[in-house]
Formats: sequence, structure tokens, C-alpha cells
Amino acid sequence: MRAAEQGIPSLEGEGVGRRPWSRADRKNLVIWVVIGLLAPAVLVWAAVHLIHRPPAFNVQYQDVQNQLPIKALMAFGIALATWVVARREKRPLAAYGIPLAKAFGARFWEGGVWGFAMLPAVAGILGLFGHFRIESVALNGAAALRYGLGWGAVFLAVSINEELAFRGYWLFLMARSMRFWPAATFLSVLFAVAHLANPGETVIGILHVFVIGMFFCLTIRRTGTLWFALGFHATWDWAETFFFGTPDSGLIGAGHFLNTSFQGANWLTGGSTGPEGSVVALLVLLVYAVLIHLRFAKALYPDRPL
Repeated sequence: MRAAEQGIPSLEGEGVGRRPWSRADRKNLVIWVVIGLLAPAVLVWAAVHLIHRPPAFNVQYQDVQNQLPIKALMAFGIALATWVVARREKRPLAAYGIPLAKAFGARFWEGGVWGFAMLPAVAGILGLFGHFRIESVALNGAAALRYGLGWGAVFLAVSINEELAFRGYWLFLMARSMRFWPAATFLSVLFAVAHLANPGETVIGILHVFVIGMFFCLTIRRTGTLWFALGFHATWDWAETFFFGTPDSGLIGAGHFLNTSFQGANWLTGGSTGPEGSVVALLVLLVYAVLIHLRFAKALYPDRPL
């Protein structure tokens, strides 16, 4: 069975020389940016600043009610943009690493397990040396279920938005021109830059964003799809904000399951950034990269797509 029929990109482009962008490529990229990035950004800005801005609005503190509509709109915009360029290029979404036949399948849920497990690994290591502690349970019963599902929906939308924005069509297009890993590096730098505006971010936190961007690209290269990265991204954020109640890229969510605390230097605990600002998280992520290399030994996403 051919790779395209299995819902993964073909490796037929391996070794092909540099392919300059055509006029159609440039036009499609502009269309993708306008529909997927600019239009949602304008709508979000208008909603926040012109339609409804609560008196106590604080960009650092987030809740499900104000985040879910915004993140859902952004996810819809980038998904629509990706579908539009796929239609224009007459390609299946699988060419961009998004095979619909595998949507929310085994790879997504496996990625979800890996993503959630990473935070207990980081917290466990810190806890062994007295730098992390679970204080109490903050929510019970219906409230825990309501917030858990709400934050789950928020972070699924965040995952769709950011993975399709930085590791979907754009990765495919860049890899056609400069090969996979140079494209992955360039887009991971942009991914880190996009987080610079988050309040509470630190140098280690931004470095972590770059490294996890590269890690997600590794999972795409080896699995042939974005679904593993989508699951991982969603549950990592969910574990930080909801389950453990820690900051996530400097942002704090209202309504979390556990009350936890960190003690120690910011470079060790993450400080205002949260666990992803800890050097321990970087070390765990490097171990994860080795495990992905062993788990998925063969590259299924082309080095230079056709």
C-alpha cells in the first residue's frame, strides 16, 4: 500500500534538490496567513477591546469562559486556512501531516499519555529534593469535572491552533524549499518568539518552547502525522493549568484540581513561567526525544516533500 493511501506523506521527495517557491506557493501562503492568522487576530482583538473588556481584565490570569471562545476561533481559523490551501493545491490534508482518517486515533491518545506523564516526571524529580509539593485538592465533584472538561476543550483548541500554525502546512511548504530540519528549526524559533509576549516568561522558558517545538517536529518526522504532537501538546498544557494548577508559559488558569507549590531558585523550579521554565523540564524533554527515536525508528514524513 502506498504511503498516501495509508494517510501519511510520501517519502518520494527524499534527496530531491532545492525547490524554489512558485508564484502559486507565495499566493497560497499569503492566503493561509490572512485566513488563518490575521483574520482571527483581528476578530479576537475586536472582541476583547471593543465588545467586552471586563473591568478587572488581567492578561496573566485566564479562565475557561474567556479563553474557550478565543482559542476556538483561532483553531477554526487556522484549520479553515489549511483546508483552503489544500483545496487550492489539490492535495489531501495528509500531505501536511493531518490525515483525517487518523483523527483522534491511536497516535493522538498515545501523544496525550506522553504529554500528561511529562509533568509528573518533572514534578517528581523536583519533589525528591524538596522543591515541589502537593498541598491539597482544590476542586471536588461536579466542579472538578466541569473545569476539567472546560480546560480540556481550551487546550485542544490551543493545540490545534499552534500545531497547525507552526507545524502543518507551513512546515510542509518550508521543507519543500530547505528540507525538513532547517524548516523545523526556523519554525521552532518563530514558535519561541510568539511566546515572548506572555507575562512571566523567562529565558529558560523561551528556550523550552524552542526545544519542545523541535521535539514536536521530531514526532512528526517519525510518525508521519501531527496527531501525536496534537495529543501531547493538549495534555501537557492541561496538566499544567488544570490538574496541577501551575503557571503555563507564565499564564495562570482559574479553576484547577490541585493546589501545589514550588520552592527554590527559578531556574530549577520554573518560577513565574511554570514547570516548563525549569532546567529539569529541558532534561526530561531530551530523554523523551531519545525515547521517541527508539519508539519510532523510521522516518515517515519526507525530508523534502514533493
